[in-house]
Amino acid sequence: MSDAEDDYVAGDVNTIDDEVDEYEDDDVNDDRDVNQADRALSATAVLEFIAKSLAEDPNAVAIEVSERQGKVILSLSVGPNDMGRIIGRRGRTAQAIRALVGAAGARDGVTTSVDIVD
Repeated sequence: MSDAEDDYVAGDVNTIDDEVDEYEDDDVNDDRDVNQADRALSATAVLEFIAKSLAEDPNAVAIEVSERQGKVILSLSVGPNDMGRIIGRRGRTAQAIRALVGAAGARDGVTTSVDIVD
């Protein structure tokens, strides 16, 4: 119990100050004004790097970014001779690319999907 004669010290740990916090309730991950596709920069860069590294003709690599149902869809198109290199045997290379791009997208806070367009 405290006595009425206790000395109140402003800023004391055991007291409650009614001051307004100098920082507003801003969340650094709260990007309601920025769409999902703009936030997937790392995922797009990873996909571009991997695709250009695998392709014989890196100039033919093109990535189109769109958004559908809260997911970022990265549509990858490559030259006709590079399609087999990108997909790989039984789709293993494509599966690995999707996993890496998904991890990069998760780092950005978005869910990504890679579509390989012919």
